[in-house]
Amino acid sequence: MTLRRHVVHTAALVALAMSVAWIVASLSSQAAPAPAPPADGAPPGPAAPGPAPTTPDATSAEKDSDSQAPSGLGEILSAGGVIGLVILLLSVAAVALVIEHAVTIRESVLMPPGLADDVRAALSEGNLALAMRRCHEQPSVLAFVLQAGLAEADDGYPAVEKASEDAMADQSARLFRKIEYLSVIGNIAPMLGLLGTVIGMIFAFREVADTQGAARAADLAEGIYLALVTTVEGLIVAIPSLAVFAVFRSRVDQLVAETSYAAQHAFAPVKRGRAGRAAGGPAPPATPSAKPPAAPPTPPPRGGR
Repeated sequence: MTLRRHVVHTAALVALAMSVAWIVASLSSQAAPAPAPPADGAPPGPAAPGPAPTTPDATSAEKDSDSQAPSGLGEILSAGGVIGLVILLLSVAAVALVIEHAVTIRESVLMPPGLADDVRAALSEGNLALAMRRCHEQPSVLAFVLQAGLAEADDGYPAVEKASEDAMADQSARLFRKIEYLSVIGNIAPMLGLLGTVIGMIFAFREVADTQGAARAADLAEGIYLALVTTVEGLIVAIPSLAVFAVFRSRVDQLVAETSYAAQHAFAPVKRGRAGRAAGGPAPPATPSAKPPAAPPTPPPRGGR
């Protein structure tokens, strides 16, 4: 279990480090390149005495240059601003949770192979100490349920069944709480995308208000672009998170049912009443199979009253 936890933590840290490095690389790609020096070291030409006359072609080219959208993936993601960064961090957390759940929510982890059979064999021999030791050697959900039931073995099978059901309910709730974070991320991410959409539209209409209705399409493009980018980022994070949450929820349901069945299989000797004593204890007295024949009635004496 310790080695498995180290592997899970290492994978989560690697995913986080890769995401941080990708964010830094994306932000560094936003730096504008320095202007190139004149060719052959020639001095710059004299400045124009006045602004050149504006032609329709020049105006169109200026609008096209102003409205040029980011081309790289890093530039597109960084265009989401602070909200886009928060959504990106949620995606990193979702990836780390998926890796952790894929490693820990498995049949071999929750139900170690052979544990139920070992406990059943020990209970068939009336050795409760050996059964408890087998559970301590393989800590897991099944071991927790078996230990809770074995602790009530002296009170009979109804107490064992009640204790094991309570322990199973507790472990089932713990597993569902564990995967619930993926559902939270899947619900928060599109809401953050919607928030970015509203903020982007606010920027666009503020530009219209500042220019008193004379804003060009290029002036509105930045706010609308922010609105679309954050919406897409939120959906990209939410859809896989909810899909993976549904998969893990189904897996938890299946494993909980199988664990409950394995516990009942292990407690079968207790149900038959063959494990109610410790190892080496006296056997219960045997029940007589038949009653001895009754003595014949004494005949009455002859003569006399």
